[in-house]
Amino acid sequence: MRGPGPTHPRSTRARVRGATIAAFVALAPLLPAAAVAVGRLEVDAALPYVCALPSGPHPATVRVTAAFPERAAVGEEIRPTDVTTAVELPAAAVADLTALRAATVRAETRLTVGVAQNERRTEVTWNGTAEPVAVPAEGPLTLATSGDVPSLTTDRAGALALTAGALALDLAPSTADSAATTPASLSVTCVPGPDAEGRTRLAEIPVGTGTGTPGTPPTTPAPPSSPAPSSPGAPSAPSPSSGLPLPPRPSDRTPPAETGTAGGTAPVPAPEAPDTGPRTGQGLTETEETTSGTPVPRPTAPPCLTGKPTPMSLSAYITGYANVRKLNGASLVPETCVLLEQGLPRFEVRPDGSMHVVTPAEGRLSHYGREETAPFEATFLTFGFAPTKATLVLEQSGPLTVVSDVLLIFPTNILTTHVRVPLTLRVLDVEVNGTRLDVGRSCRTERPLSSPEPEPATYPGDHLVLVGKGSQTLPDPPVGYILTGGGPLTGDVTIPAFTGCGAGGEDLDRLLTAAISGPGNHIKQIQGSTCSVGVEAPPMEFCTQDLQPRQVPKPER
Repeated sequence: MRGPGPTHPRSTRARVRGATIAAFVALAPLLPAAAVAVGRLEVDAALPYVCALPSGPHPATVRVTAAFPERAAVGEEIRPTDVTTAVELPAAAVADLTALRAATVRAETRLTVGVAQNERRTEVTWNGTAEPVAVPAEGPLTLATSGDVPSLTTDRAGALALTAGALALDLAPSTADSAATTPASLSVTCVPGPDAEGRTRLAEIPVGTGTGTPGTPPTTPAPPSSPAPSSPGAPSAPSPSSGLPLPPRPSDRTPPAETGTAGGTAPVPAPEAPDTGPRTGQGLTETEETTSGTPVPRPTAPPCLTGKPTPMSLSAYITGYANVRKLNGASLVPETCVLLEQGLPRFEVRPDGSMHVVTPAEGRLSHYGREETAPFEATFLTFGFAPTKATLVLEQSGPLTVVSDVLLIFPTNILTTHVRVPLTLRVLDVEVNGTRLDVGRSCRTERPLSSPEPEPATYPGDHLVLVGKGSQTLPDPPVGYILTGGGPLTGDVTIPAFTGCGAGGEDLDRLLTAAISGPGNHIKQIQGSTCSVGVEAPPMEFCTQDLQPRQVPKPER
């Protein structure tokens, strides 16, 4: 299997350049001109949102403040400044935090902002961080974040409209003695509420000469209003002509031709307005072109965006089957995003004289911002006769680590990769013979799944171990599994006993433990090729235009 190869650190100059990446509109070439706008357009918008808290969905107020140039010329950099995002959470959020015995909480935000100019659409993310604040005894609670945001450049005249979309809010609560709570973090997704319709427009910036009064629509017909973008974890499906945040285009590349001109593409209808928030079956729908230039649909998959990429950031999709030995069946674990930070390789000479190149990596699962897989269904016969359907999810409860080991043997190198991650199996819903059993909100295995560990002293505790094997005969490309190229990962796990299952006084722990728990459950997952998110020029054969993994693997039994 051919992979994109390992990533390498960039120079200091490249790192700085990557930290100030400009977002493109309709794939316009980056023109690093200084902003020369004649004035300052200040924005202060208080918007009604709905946030999915642990206790359920609740209304919240999101206040966005920023400053823009009043107007800009074609090709000028439009840089938002003084950007803050404040979220006023209701009393229910404070109750969720105090239930964890949280005394302080630190917030990070990711606001999706839709950018529209005429018929063209794209999305950018405004990231914000904040220092810890005290958690009051009772609500409400306001969390204000700030940070640098992407600049914008467009190669065409026309009003540039910015619209507030979904907001991801990551909370890190701490106890009075500064210890992490359990769980150590909460991920909250907020979307514009029903009352926000028509109110999410943040700014409209005239671009070009003769665009009219600053901050107002031009005298020409106004562009279609930008749809509220979907969650940062659920970007809308881009059309082949839509622009997305990209790194600077190398100067030796020719910009794409205008639509309808020689060398350009045929007109593409504007994408339909997406729903806000994740739904089953929505997510990435990237397209690529055949040799004839005809767009070919790509498989759909959940979003897989790296929030703050570094030169060593990788992302990939993984999917496959997990067997439950007692039930004599296998469940399909849907496509799940994996975000990794690859370490530097090191050369080792072992006591037996063998030479190895070892490369570590750490990461996490990411399903719409949560460290878990997508929910999946398992259908089986409980105790061999009762038809049972269960909805399950695997929740990450500790660091995901990857160790890739290349044994150097001329002419064929041997590649062995171990992936380790503690996963708890949670049961969301159960039906037995058509009758729903209320398993409650806390039904899960009492500890993480466990695999035989070849190095227990180095990697103690319960965790899943998946192994990938490959080889490379020089000068040919590697075959089998390699971290950057993907391939099959296999392992066996023991499913622990269940706890917290049942509601209304009914205890279902023993039923589920007897039906599911036990050793000898085989797992086979297929990983796709990785996208090197943060390198100077991400490989487009492995990355989409908005820097998500291009390859969506197919499960294998």
